[in-house]
Amino acid sequence: MRKFSSMLLCLLVTGSLLSACGGNNNAAENKKGNNAPAVTNTATDAPTNAPAEDDITNRKVTIKVHYPTPDLTEIRTQEDDKIKRFQAEYPNVEIVKDDWQYNVSEIGVKMAANEAPTFFNTYATEAKFLVERGWVADVTDLWNKYEFKDQINPVLQNQFIIDGKVFGVTQKGYVTTTMINKKMLDDKGVAVPSMDWTWEDMLNTAKGVADPKKGISGIAPMGKGNEAGWNWTNFLFEAGGEIQKIEGDKVVATFNSEAGVKALDFYKKLRWEANAIPQDWALGWGDAVGAFQQGRTAMVIAGSDGVIEQALNQGGLKPEDVLTYPMPAAEKGGKHTGVLGGDYLVINPNATKDEQEMAFRYITFDYFSDKGLEALDATLQQRTTDGKYFIPPLLDYYSADSEFGKKTKAVYDKFDNVYQYSPDIMALLDGKPEAQYNTQDYYATMSNEIQELFSKKGTDSKTQLDNAAKIVQEKFFDTIKVQ
Repeated sequence: MRKFSSMLLCLLVTGSLLSACGGNNNAAENKKGNNAPAVTNTATDAPTNAPAEDDITNRKVTIKVHYPTPDLTEIRTQEDDKIKRFQAEYPNVEIVKDDWQYNVSEIGVKMAANEAPTFFNTYATEAKFLVERGWVADVTDLWNKYEFKDQINPVLQNQFIIDGKVFGVTQKGYVTTTMINKKMLDDKGVAVPSMDWTWEDMLNTAKGVADPKKGISGIAPMGKGNEAGWNWTNFLFEAGGEIQKIEGDKVVATFNSEAGVKALDFYKKLRWEANAIPQDWALGWGDAVGAFQQGRTAMVIAGSDGVIEQALNQGGLKPEDVLTYPMPAAEKGGKHTGVLGGDYLVINPNATKDEQEMAFRYITFDYFSDKGLEALDATLQQRTTDGKYFIPPLLDYYSADSEFGKKTKAVYDKFDNVYQYSPDIMALLDGKPEAQYNTQDYYATMSNEIQELFSKKGTDSKTQLDNAAKIVQEKFFDTIKVQ
């Protein structure tokens, strides 16, 4: 549920985050440290005395690259610079720009018409969906030859390794957080909660700041589009619930559980007991983040960097007034679980082998490179000149304790316009991967139930969840046969 990012950068993420992304979630057990997951190696290195005509750099190759949309002018400039540097090293490659952005309702048509780019961006939720339909290339051979694979962040990369095969390369990731406008709390005399906070703390904070007559809400949970179901799923996870489980070769909906009821009841409290959400609650990602940026809501739930970018560089807020919190625990002592998601680049299986290899080289071109660090340094210098802040994501493509992670931090330390996350958050973050089967369909279905809850007082949470589970099960999960 994220957008194209300007750079692939992160802060050190330690402690419970890595362990949470391992044995404490639905995904396969992840390793800790620098080592990427073991991958079945079917590749062999090319002989060093290969004939010149076998060198891919001697062959003309055209690739259609994933390109930012027109509104992202700064990011387009950075991508143009990358294209220029890539073609300087690979003059045999012709690059065609394609600003189509992945959409689950469009990818099938793109593939059928052979119009999809050579590589494109997608999300962590889409791995199983794309693999099972044959819409992404198996890049295991290219991965196993990749020099820096052992420094890639295993927490993120694991999401696109299925049955020992690699189907995508991580760009960056996030654990869903709660962003708090401290100035709005101060203006209302509401105490800033402890970072080790609970649902009750969130409720009381939101209630204390809300001023419905002035159009001010204490919190703006997203209420339309798939974002509504995505926001709510954090609370399902915090209550100990799951979206789905595997029984034999079947996928079974499990979110209509006691944990689900507890999570939906909490939304009812925010809406009807505290009157703390916007009166016009039908907000998508951009609407909710915009409300935060404009000082019309004190809290918003999202990946941190996109929210902070708008708040500081467009909304004029100060870094000290924009606080990044983990999701609240359901109860004191509970886990601060947030949805773990991310952006991935996948390669078109209809592309030729040469096109696939050049796409892989383009994807990883700036990874672990001095040129990448130089580009980062230049970006930070330009942001300083422009009077703007730079906001790194919480998770990036590289392992935080890798050699490159240390080099990146050294670049950050040279500048005072890099947003600093509180060190206290790192020990509390608990990331849980999104479900691998029809997650977007589940989000959309739950969005309908959340809209009913926000619009009608007195809804029954168990009835709503049973209704949603029946729809998801019969329409989507029953069509799946797990291999």
